[in-house]
Amino acid sequence: MNSIEVKNLTKRFGSFTSVDNISFNVKQAEIFGFLGANGAGKSTTIRMLCGILEPTFGDAIVGGYSVAKNPDKVKQNIGYMSQRFSLYNDLAVGENLDFFGGVYGLSNEKLKERKKWALKIANLEGKENLLTGSLPGGIKQRLALGAAVIHQPGIVFLDEPTSGVDPISRRNFWELINELSSEGTTVFVTTHYLEEAEFCNNIILIDAGKLIAEGNPKQLKTDYLKNNIYEIESDKVIDALELFEKQSFVVETSIFGNNIHISVEEKFNDLTRINKICEEYGITIKRINKIVPTLEDVFIHLLGNEKKV
Repeated sequence: MNSIEVKNLTKRFGSFTSVDNISFNVKQAEIFGFLGANGAGKSTTIRMLCGILEPTFGDAIVGGYSVAKNPDKVKQNIGYMSQRFSLYNDLAVGENLDFFGGVYGLSNEKLKERKKWALKIANLEGKENLLTGSLPGGIKQRLALGAAVIHQPGIVFLDEPTSGVDPISRRNFWELINELSSEGTTVFVTTHYLEEAEFCNNIILIDAGKLIAEGNPKQLKTDYLKNNIYEIESDKVIDALELFEKQSFVVETSIFGNNIHISVEEKFNDLTRINKICEEYGITIKRINKIVPTLEDVFIHLLGNEKKV
């Protein structure tokens, strides 16, 4: 069963096409990753799916309602957490939860019950009177999620919810996402941390408003990357990168932290050749390892191919 069905969804701003005729489905209770670079069309798509922005063409059925015909019904039946924390910093923790609960029609015992739950997941039990603006980023993030799903919607949209949050807080936040999914909530999430996307059941990559790939993390790595990938640690990263870009056996190059990833031709397996080439140019190779590709490797590969077209 699908929670979201997107059909030829398009959004134009004058002559500029932000989202270009995209179609996909999201299954109930799955964690669905929607990935793309800045300006790819992710946030515009989410705003249309939330009933906030009217499509130019096409439609989407979200929780059983059309975003084109019944945007208000869509809004009532989803949760939404924006890139920036959607809480009011000048209100107390409890006041924020009261406000969002009231917006979604909760009152009396139901509001009390859900407010208690939101405080628990945010580790703020007994701290309702704290000013929201004084909270650390990770705690505020969990509180924002609690506010977004205080009415127990079947679908929640999270637009880069972990942006600017430390790694431990991000991990804790993803534990909450998994709990929501296991309880039957469909989670539609965008993130620019591609290691987080490994936790998604299904993923779509979007570039310049068009869908360029779809599948679970394993499928994306096996279907779109056919060449071997090596990680190389060198004393001169930039010089080594420029050198590898000129080699005929190297298909693609990229920098990962202090290391380099190179994708090589299918038949290439001569690692001594890499060492010899680098030695000729005074570059020391500290380590070469064949690696399992990451989603970032897939992303760089697909975006590189798109730009070549």
